[in-house]
Amino acid sequence: MAEHEQVREHEHVRVAVVGSGFGGLGAAVRLRREGVTDFVVLERADSVGGTWRDNSYPGCACDVPSHLYSFSFAPNPDWPRAFSGQRHIRAYLERVTDLFGLRPHIRFNSEVKRMTWNGELLRWDIETSRGTLSADLVVSATGPLSEPRIPDVPGLDSFPGKVFHSARWDHDYDLRGKRVAVVGTGASAVQIVPAIQPEVGRLTLFQRTPPWVMPRVDRAIGGAERWLYRRLPVTARVRRGLLWGIRELQVQAFTRHPEELGFVERLARRNLARAVKDPALRAKLTPGYRIGCKRILLSNTYYPALAQPNVDVVAGGLAEVRGSTLVGADGSEAEADAIVFGTGFHVTDMPIAERVVGADGRTLAEAWKDGMEALRGASAAGFPNWLSIIGPNTGLGNSSMILMIESQLNYLADFLRRLDALGGRAALDARPAAVRAWNRRVQERMKRTVWNTGGCTSWYLDANGRNTTIWPGTTSEFRRATRRVDPAEYEVLRAPARGNASPRKAAEVGA
Repeated sequence: MAEHEQVREHEHVRVAVVGSGFGGLGAAVRLRREGVTDFVVLERADSVGGTWRDNSYPGCACDVPSHLYSFSFAPNPDWPRAFSGQRHIRAYLERVTDLFGLRPHIRFNSEVKRMTWNGELLRWDIETSRGTLSADLVVSATGPLSEPRIPDVPGLDSFPGKVFHSARWDHDYDLRGKRVAVVGTGASAVQIVPAIQPEVGRLTLFQRTPPWVMPRVDRAIGGAERWLYRRLPVTARVRRGLLWGIRELQVQAFTRHPEELGFVERLARRNLARAVKDPALRAKLTPGYRIGCKRILLSNTYYPALAQPNVDVVAGGLAEVRGSTLVGADGSEAEADAIVFGTGFHVTDMPIAERVVGADGRTLAEAWKDGMEALRGASAAGFPNWLSIIGPNTGLGNSSMILMIESQLNYLADFLRRLDALGGRAALDARPAAVRAWNRRVQERMKRTVWNTGGCTSWYLDANGRNTTIWPGTTSEFRRATRRVDPAEYEVLRAPARGNASPRKAAEVGA
């Protein structure tokens, strides 16, 4: 096995990045661009890609246009479609990894088990499945869509057939001719249903809440157009800029004036009426909340698939499993050979938080027991030199998360510069008052958004009903807010005045 795939005992690095999806790879590229080469990327799997590696279900694709769903510093002129599929996005991330020489930094099959702040040496002590190491700074880029959530359905353990989550698709299981139940109607299910409907014997969709679905304006990008993007990169930049600008203009309808979404809602109703002629089925599929409260989904094939004779829609969701019989909340029953859960992820209760132990001995999960909050989506009080990529309130409801990631990379770069300027062994810990003030401003802005006022229950909200997921503004606002670290928002920590060796020296002698 190659040396760089192993975590060596007592290794110390300046930066440890956790995860190799868009956030982790973006952080690695930015570190190299800042002249930092003393870093590792800890990845629990055996390849890069994050959610685009894990989600390989039939029909998996992005609902953000391709030219906006890529790094600004690594444009891809060869996207084959306006909306790219999982295979092409994952291949793009592999190319980014090679283009920027990131593989020597990546430790595959190295799942982080524990990260503990060492207040004496001002470093993070990290336990992984492949050994231990320490780091001056940790960048957590595990992402909110990494840990599948399967609901606690009574009797599920007794189901005799096949059960798997959309993010852990079993490609060895043949669905042809089978009675298949799909649980959930989010973005994954909307893509899975039309992809498997023609081959299964019977498909039962357990729908707790119907989504709003708009047409997907997709198309193949021809060879001539791709040639133009390669020869004249400015044309691709213009396309990206237009896609970005349109979405920036849409933000106020989601955040300040939800009533402006009425026109979009009428278009969505018309889309449903055109595709579904059966009034009873159409009634089941009509949402009872304002469009935009949950993510607006894009599909030209979802509604037509549900109208096929081998498909049943159960309103109210899955309530119980009795052997091979699935019971809906409405009392209806369906026999199934396989259950596919498209029920989302642990977003507001990210499992990585249980593995991070801060300065006062509490885990991040304990610190966030009343809800996630982080200064500018990055820093949690009591967790020095720990930054999150796609942290609390950095999600988007209508644009590309890559824009938010790149803003947080700016913040990471300035954070490192601040540490350099301090000199010696130092750390920055977000002041509790600064975190509270930031979160208070975010939550105040959230009150009038469609995500809070639209009348739905979504994965954007935590167990207390607070929206700790979405950013209530434009991507340009967030970029301005994260362009620089404000020193007043942090407390500077210094190593105890004693004769200890430097952290690097201590690590080298096995301290």
